[in-house]
Amino acid sequence: MASGSAGMIAGNGLDWLKWLIAVALLASGVFGNWYYQDESLLMRVIGLIGVAVVAVGIALQTQRGAAIWTLLKESRGEIRRVVWPTRDETLQTTVIVLALVLVFALILWLLDSALSWFVSSVIG
Repeated sequence: MASGSAGMIAGNGLDWLKWLIAVALLASGVFGNWYYQDESLLMRVIGLIGVAVVAVGIALQTQRGAAIWTLLKESRGEIRRVVWPTRDETLQTTVIVLALVLVFALILWLLDSALSWFVSSVIG
């Protein structure tokens, strides 16, 4: 038990170092983009993308990064299993929602008019 928890602490320590390196890389990329603002925009964008790819690659080597990657892969699989509505179903639902919005707007307008008439007749 003690050796397992010691391994977790050491792994977490290395994970924090990896996250620190990834954040430092991103910060240096932002600083480099500002520092080299007179250079070509294309070169700066390519540099930023390269730095971001390396930083994400380092972050994915951590336990939390691997868990996030697994979550993203599972989410993509879930999205593929979703049964999306057809165009006709979407159109019918949209028409129903718009009709109900108009009905409730009319009801609220009538209530507002009635209350306004009532208050003006009470006040004078």
